[in-house]
Amino acid sequence: MTPTDLDLGAFAEVLNGPVYVVTVEAGCERSGCLVGFASQCSIRPPRFVVWLSRENHTYRVARGATHLAVHVLDRGRQPLAELFGGETGDEVDKFARVDWRPGADGSPVLTGARAWFVGRIETRLDGGDHEGFLLAPTEVCAPARGEPASMRYTDVQEIDPGHPA
Repeated sequence: MTPTDLDLGAFAEVLNGPVYVVTVEAGCERSGCLVGFASQCSIRPPRFVVWLSRENHTYRVARGATHLAVHVLDRGRQPLAELFGGETGDEVDKFARVDWRPGADGSPVLTGARAWFVGRIETRLDGGDHEGFLLAPTEVCAPARGEPASMRYTDVQEIDPGHPA
């Protein structure tokens, strides 16, 4: 078996990482999606990487963008996760269904998020069927203390993806 034939599925089954809603605006088009492949990747300088599926509408909009907004949802925000994870921007204007405002650079910021940040896209990374967007934070809104737990993978694993697999 070659390394490209190996599947991480069994390993990934034990993981229960955070999920995020990533939003973007480029030109006159907005998009957003639920992502599970994202993480802080540097402390100094602060950097965060978001991996977007090449099949996703958000990916296509993000290719023309300078910034992305990354949102943390509380576990009680399942309808918001279902909208951004189970619908595609190719068919639905998700922003007509949610409260949002433009960030300092114009990125759509969801007002119902627990916490969020906007990051300038520093570079893009090839990751196979996903592309990584390395972000340098430009605007941050941290959560108030004592809020509910953040949404995790097991909270959204039953959502059918809005874009083709």
